[in-house]
Amino acid sequence: MVILRKISVNDNEAIAKIIREVLVELGVPKVGTAYADPELDTMFSTYQKARSAYFVIEVDGQLLGGGGIAPLAGGPEAICELQKMYFLPQARGMGWGEKLIDACLGFAKEKGFTQCYLETMPYMKAAQKLYKKKAFGYIDGPMGATGHTSCNVWMTKTLA
Repeated sequence: MVILRKISVNDNEAIAKIIREVLVELGVPKVGTAYADPELDTMFSTYQKARSAYFVIEVDGQLLGGGGIAPLAGGPEAICELQKMYFLPQARGMGWGEKLIDACLGFAKEKGFTQCYLETMPYMKAAQKLYKKKAFGYIDGPMGATGHTSCNVWMTKTLA
């Protein structure tokens, strides 16, 4: 059984492990990426802040991935950021990424955001394909102050 739900405090260890495993698998630098984010081990409390939510995909009681939405650090209040969206290999290609993005963007619209920003890496082609399918477009430079200096692909989407 597949469940898409908001993160619980009991998910902290599992989702941090998933994110780190995927980043290592993809050869992502540990500095200047989500790998080094201080909130990685306390995701539940991080996403309890105003206008923030983190969703997880649970299959038969096991977490297989997640993704979140939060105000863009250092950005205008109308812009949110799609954050920390990662799936274990066995969860990829199942359509769950699209469902997760839909949940995140639906939440963002409810909270009054008018634009969504994201950062990724050039070789994360499958992720970019999904983002383009969901009407994200490339922009020329970073927005806000995310601290992800190693991410050099930036995309945005207008939220209607």
